[in-house]
Amino acid sequence: MSTPTTATARTAPARRATPSAVQSVWLVTEREIGSKLRSKAFVVSTLLLLLLPLVALVWAGIAATNVQTTHVAATPELASTVSGVGGITVTTADSADAAIAMVKDGTVEAAVVPADTADGPYPYKIVAKDSYPETLVATLSVAPQVQLLEENPQNALLRYFVAIGFGVVFLMAASMFGGTIAQSVVEEKQTRVVELLISAIPVRMLLAGKVLGNTILAMAQILALAAIAFVGLTVSGQSLALTGLGGPVVWFAVFFFFGFVLLASLFAAAGAMVSRQEDIGSTTTPLTMLILAPYLLVIFFNDNPVVLAVMSYVPFSAPVAMPLRIYLGQVSWWEPVLSLAILVGTCLAAILVGARIYENSLLRMGARVTLKEALRA
Repeated sequence: MSTPTTATARTAPARRATPSAVQSVWLVTEREIGSKLRSKAFVVSTLLLLLLPLVALVWAGIAATNVQTTHVAATPELASTVSGVGGITVTTADSADAAIAMVKDGTVEAAVVPADTADGPYPYKIVAKDSYPETLVATLSVAPQVQLLEENPQNALLRYFVAIGFGVVFLMAASMFGGTIAQSVVEEKQTRVVELLISAIPVRMLLAGKVLGNTILAMAQILALAAIAFVGLTVSGQSLALTGLGGPVVWFAVFFFFGFVLLASLFAAAGAMVSRQEDIGSTTTPLTMLILAPYLLVIFFNDNPVVLAVMSYVPFSAPVAMPLRIYLGQVSWWEPVLSLAILVGTCLAAILVGARIYENSLLRMGARVTLKEALRA
């Protein structure tokens, strides 16, 4: 006869498994991405960032198709000469007096009639009502033959816009997300949320997740802008502007990735050095200047090959200068590879330095932590 059991066996609760390094980084990454996508300010700013280039491209396409036409009256012997010129609509008049009369009553903007004397350089003259017809004069003028010793396939105006495009995209994305990272770090310090986070996740994994999450969002914006640019230029009939841009855009995306990781690590470290939102500017201003400098330099010196060559090997300006040089055809095959290697090496160094500053400053409250203290702690 068996003895009845007097105590109920209890199963011990299973211990919660500690997340691995990869899981920790991904948890923080998901948190960063989710918080941004739930922010109305971020969503609205992103939509505006994508909408403005699209509107500009559509407007440029409409403006390109709406070519201004000049209405001109010409005598029978000159009608064939003027009618072959683009942008001019010709009305044949019976005589010079009839053509001039059409100018007086506003039927046409100008008249092309025989010159008063055959001794002049032109056998005809232009008669207008009350304003100098500059467009018509420029169209009918005979330009001398021009020979270029070195062919330059890139238009100066297009080169300027490409330089502005690379500079603006890098400036806006890096400054917007960099400032967001710094503000997020300070906010977590003020609310003491960071103490809960680092109790479950190592500090360096927390930093890695923040950088990775914001890098994914920034790269998504870059790819969306590139898609809008290519589709917009194609649909609006400006596909000629895309000539030679494919390779430089790909290189820009690669350089931007490592350049952004470099800056994001430093912005996170700068945010960890202060405990109040009001003090963020004191630590992030030098980084903001590093982002602004390439934008200004590439605008003012986009036609200076020496300055661009120097900028393409400086890590903070290489994401802007090297793709522009590739577009201009000023580089050998090994130069982008060397510049990228320098950028990657600097990026790794910045991650190590930023992680040390972040780890040593994250739990320090009160006065701003100096750089020397953050590195020595």
